[in-house]
Amino acid sequence: MLKVGDKAPDFQVVDEQGQAISLSGLKGKKVILYFYPKDDTPGCTREACAFRDDLSQFQNKNAIVLGVSKDSARSHQKFKDKYDLTFPLLVDEEGKICSAYGALSEKNMFGKKYWGVDRITFLIDEEGVIEKIWEKVSVSDHAKEILKMITR
Repeated sequence: MLKVGDKAPDFQVVDEQGQAISLSGLKGKKVILYFYPKDDTPGCTREACAFRDDLSQFQNKNAIVLGVSKDSARSHQKFKDKYDLTFPLLVDEEGKICSAYGALSEKNMFGKKYWGVDRITFLIDEEGVIEKIWEKVSVSDHAKEILKMITR
């Protein structure tokens, strides 16, 4: 399990438009890496829209927001288009980034067990070190809480 002070696991993936993104390529910026269960579901939509609404404030603090789920690039693009999301959604269909960050757990829906994405957020500093972890995310005020953390 990752903890504050650990070097964040590097990754190289594509976003919904096929653009390559790596954590090491973002050195010099704060990275808000947030994991969410599923595109276009109520809680995930509220969380994404809050990040969208506060994005300019994050950018003013030299921070980038990256969303991660196991959805496809096509699903991500539809989600972005529907809600005018203006930050990258990383494609992690195989769950490699989710696994590296401990954001997968066994779920149970209608008696069927599966591995799903947990709602968890990492604040990674400019050198790639984990500065803060939110394991219990309340979607209604999460973006504002992170903003307060990075404006200290």
